[in-house]
Amino acid sequence: MALNKKSSFEADALELSEFARVMGHPARIAILKELAKRQSCICGEIVEVLPLAQSTVSQHLKELKKAGLIQGTVNGVKSCYCINWDNFNKLTKALENYFKEIKEFDTNKTCC
Repeated sequence: MALNKKSSFEADALELSEFARVMGHPARIAILKELAKRQSCICGEIVEVLPLAQSTVSQHLKELKKAGLIQGTVNGVKSCYCINWDNFNKLTKALENYFKEIKEFDTNKTCC
């Protein structure tokens, strides 16, 4: 049986990789952009903007919510979502820190 090697990595690397996985689909990026523009949004309105079926948009919303990047409420048949700015800012900071750390190794040497 194969062991899960993810536990061998630091918590910040695991968190950043999960955010990257969630952000790895253009539909999710478009959804976040639309939510940011509107401040809050009903799922049906997102479907009108994206070239995707309602069920597909719902799956992407589910992934974004699971990752904590959005929050939402369900009122009957309507769902209302907005960006979880605390977690979104956490993602932004994690990406900034990661790129800053990597950039420290840049000594203008050429490779390959």
